[in-house]
Amino acid sequence: MDPRKLGRTGLSISPVVFGGNVFGWTADEKTSFDLLDRFFEAGFNTIDTADVYSRWAEGHSGGESETVIGKWLKRGDVARDKAIIVTKVGHPSMGDDKKLKASWIAEAVDLSLKRLQTDYIDLYFSHFPDESTPHEETLGAMAKLKDAGKVRSIGCSNFSAEQLKASLEVSAKGGLPRYDVLQPEYNLYTRDKFEGALADLCIAEDIGVISYYALAAGFLTGKYRKPEDAQGSARGYRIPDYINDKGMKVLAALDQVAAETGASLASIAIAWVAARPGITAPIASATSLKQLDAMIAAGNLKLTDAQMSLLDSAV
Repeated sequence: MDPRKLGRTGLSISPVVFGGNVFGWTADEKTSFDLLDRFFEAGFNTIDTADVYSRWAEGHSGGESETVIGKWLKRGDVARDKAIIVTKVGHPSMGDDKKLKASWIAEAVDLSLKRLQTDYIDLYFSHFPDESTPHEETLGAMAKLKDAGKVRSIGCSNFSAEQLKASLEVSAKGGLPRYDVLQPEYNLYTRDKFEGALADLCIAEDIGVISYYALAAGFLTGKYRKPEDAQGSARGYRIPDYINDKGMKVLAALDQVAAETGASLASIAIAWVAARPGITAPIASATSLKQLDAMIAAGNLKLTDAQMSLLDSAV
C-alpha cells in the first residue's frame, strides 16, 4: 500500500478511503469496529464521515457515524496520529441556519469533536455549497478553527469548478485559508461531475481530490444487473438509474478486466478511479469483511494501460 500526498495539506492518505456513512447504520458498532481494525491492519489509514451521517435512517438524527468512530478511536488500539479523520459540516438537510454560516461551523465542530472523542480533525469539509453565505464568512470561520488547532486542513465537497474557483479567489484576496481538497462524485458511470474544468482546476492548483460513490451505490460490484436485484438493498432505490445501455457497457468492460486479472469488479472499479488524473484517492464503503477485502485489494491493484483504456472507452 503506497500512501498518497493529499494536495498541499501535508497529509498522506491511503489509496482507498473508508466511507464511514455505514457506521451505525448498515454496519452496527461491533461490525464497524471489526471493519476498521482490518482496514488499519492492512496499512490503510483514512476514514471519511460527516456530522449528518446517518440522519436519513429511521430514528437517527445525525452523528451516529462519528460516534462509532469516536468509540473505536477511544479504545486506543490505533494511535490517534496514525489515523486520518475526515468529517464535514453544512449538509442542507440540517436546515438553512446550519449550512456554512460561521456561527454554525463554530458550534458544529465542537459537536463533531465530542462525538469523535478527539482534540482535532485532520480534514474538515464544507459539505455542500451554501449560496446564502459568502465564502469570506465560511473561510473566516475555518481560519479560526485552524488557529485554535481544532482542524488541520479544510476542503469542500460537491462544489462546481466556478464555485471552487470563486472560493480560491476569496482566499487569495483576503489572506484566508483555501480549500486544499475537493470531494466530488466520480466513478466509471458518473464522470461528468468531475472530468473537465473541475479536474483541470484541481490539477492546476494542486488540490487533493477524495472522490465518493466509487462503486455507484453498489452497481459497479456487478451484483445488480436487473431492477429486481436491488430489492431489499438499503441503497436499492438508486440502482435503476444505472441499469440501462450505458450501465451494461460499463459492466461488460469490468467483466472483461475481471477475466484478465482475477480481481473482483468492485476492486477494478475502485482501482480505476484511483488511477485517474487528478484523483488522490476514492472513497468506498463496506459492511462485511468480504467487501472490505475487495477495497483493500483495490488499493494494491495496478491496472495496465490497455485495461484502463478499455474501461475509459466503455462510456
